[in-house]
Amino acid sequence: MTQRLKRESTHAATRRQFLKTGAVAGAALFAGRLPGARGRTMRTSKRPNFLFIITDQQAIDTISANGCRYLRTPGMDHLARTGVSFQESHSPNPLCSPARSSFLTSRMTSETGVVVNNRAIRSDIPNIGQWLGERGYESIYAGKWHVPQSFTRDIPGFNVICTGLSGLGNLGDSAVSRACEGYLRNRRGKEPFLLVASFLQPHDICQWVTMHRNPPDELRYPVLTDELPPLPANFEFDPREPKPVARRPSRTWGWPEWHWRYYVWSYYRHVEMVDAEIGRVLQALEDAGERENTVVLLTSDHGEGMGRHQMVTKNYLYEEALKVPLLFSCPGQIAEDVKDAAHLVSGVDIVPTICDYAGVETPPRALGRSLRPWLEQRPADGHEFVAAEVTRTGRMIRTQDYKYIMYQGDPVEQLFDMRADPGETKNLAGESAHAAALEEHRKLLRDWESRLDVAPEGARS
Repeated sequence: MTQRLKRESTHAATRRQFLKTGAVAGAALFAGRLPGARGRTMRTSKRPNFLFIITDQQAIDTISANGCRYLRTPGMDHLARTGVSFQESHSPNPLCSPARSSFLTSRMTSETGVVVNNRAIRSDIPNIGQWLGERGYESIYAGKWHVPQSFTRDIPGFNVICTGLSGLGNLGDSAVSRACEGYLRNRRGKEPFLLVASFLQPHDICQWVTMHRNPPDELRYPVLTDELPPLPANFEFDPREPKPVARRPSRTWGWPEWHWRYYVWSYYRHVEMVDAEIGRVLQALEDAGERENTVVLLTSDHGEGMGRHQMVTKNYLYEEALKVPLLFSCPGQIAEDVKDAAHLVSGVDIVPTICDYAGVETPPRALGRSLRPWLEQRPADGHEFVAAEVTRTGRMIRTQDYKYIMYQGDPVEQLFDMRADPGETKNLAGESAHAAALEEHRKLLRDWESRLDVAPEGARS
């Protein structure tokens, strides 16, 4: 056997074992019982705990329970089947630090001052750890912070139990999950907790793209040929784009079709890696007897290109970068196995929802609203629209019917009919039949921006 075939054989065997292990864990989760659970009596509390799971660069449609057939995610499947999964969930900003500053505060990134990576949140805006910590909660953080440092022990409002091992999820995420596991199995405090488990995967796909920018002449692992996902339906798209988007470097790389498909296949494997770590934390929560008294929520800071619009990674306003998972689960409190596609939601809604379940007021000037009525299948008014920002100039308004994108100073606007064209392949801006819709969304953006408490210029530098 050649060295190359040996590597392929090892790869295939490893993947089979990974999927087998995941399937066992998933079956146990679906049965409502994790393997090895000791069946401790649940510790009652007047207020629920919160387990806030964050992944990095995870697209919304990468959970097998929600219909993706190219990967297996038993940990996230458990949350989807025992809770509510929002299908119209949007990041406030499709970049790491800005998005985190937003969903940790319920403020937009132009308000927090974190308009690019590696900036700190404006000091007069509290994060959820500070807010709950001052109201009787034990706030614990493990993993990636990135507001500003990626990994640090100095996180305002939180006790930090793990900072991660490196800038690579395949090395550091297991340390994060084990730190959370240790906390859950050994905590002795009586106060309710907010535990943030912040993972780096599937962000490692950024390194994959860098390492594979110049593809070989043929697929390195031919045994994968039949497993490669097809190209996305919106691989081809309307070229009428603002310059910040049109200058995508991936257009110049000359990737053949099979290499685009290999990239998407590889991305799914990164998602499976973080799912295994999520399963470990859920196991520990169950073993500690806290599952029924804990609201578990999962989201990601932003999505991933996955070849849509021939894009990779993030930092633009198409759906693939903006839409992220948002799942909530709590036995007996939150509806089960619900895929909510009716309501537009945003990362700014996370803090108000946590505060609602904790029984505390929402921080002042919070932009989001509690999702609790929809989590409990009660009627409530929804957002007329959700908004997003990117860099210092890009803005997006999404209503039920349309999506509007503009970059300040760029003459090209984009308007998409999201019911007829969910892949955003035909730009309707400039067409007379849609002039009224275009002007309506321009006005929505102007009115929304006028209400923002924009950070001083020095805080946004």
